[in-house]
Amino acid sequence: MSTNAPSTSRINRRALLIALTVVAVLLATVLVGGEAYARHSVSSCISSQFEKEMGSKINVSFGPKPMLVTWIDGKVPSVRVNSDDTKFGPAVGMVVHAVFRDVDVADRNGSTIGSSSADVTWSNEGIRETLGGMVSSVRSSAGSGMLTLAVLGGLAELQLKPQIKNGTVEVETMSAQLLGIGVPADLVQSIVDLFTRSLQSYPLGMTATNLQVTDSGVAVKLAGGHTQLEPAGNSSGAGC
Repeated sequence: MSTNAPSTSRINRRALLIALTVVAVLLATVLVGGEAYARHSVSSCISSQFEKEMGSKINVSFGPKPMLVTWIDGKVPSVRVNSDDTKFGPAVGMVVHAVFRDVDVADRNGSTIGSSSADVTWSNEGIRETLGGMVSSVRSSAGSGMLTLAVLGGLAELQLKPQIKNGTVEVETMSAQLLGIGVPADLVQSIVDLFTRSLQSYPLGMTATNLQVTDSGVAVKLAGGHTQLEPAGNSSGAGC
């Protein structure tokens, strides 16, 4: 008498297939969850350290390397940092797009950076805000490479020309006129000093390698070598 009952071998194969599927789903869930946790953890740690150095809120993005691997070995090939309102020294309103390479987040004394580069734009409005009540408006010209600052309520004009000399940003006073006579020297010097410090104060060992005056402000390219990030709010001194 025949029977339609499935063979024991077929039942075993089906059970094995179901078990393997369940294991695969569980493993994928663990990996996805682990990657999400690692990405949040590393991103939060790196962001807090960069924000401490850059003095503003930033957006951080990473390369294709899984953060779960980074969480284990502490190596990040590259970190992209964007900020729309960075404060470098006395300067306000700087827009920064930076790339930090060969970042090691495992160092207990703070993350280390192998090298860096950045594009910084500083608008005429940001320059005016930085210089405060001394300056009422700022105009810039790519053609002349100069900025024209209205001072003393617009009664006087001060023309400045920033440029890089011997690896340092220097600012030259091209003219300073008040109704045809000279602007007080101490006022001119205070404006020039503040403007110069704003273009010389960069974090993480970065220095200016190129500077251009545009029709909307100043554009600066930065580069940096090996440097260290200080831990941000981590009393244990541990890395990420």
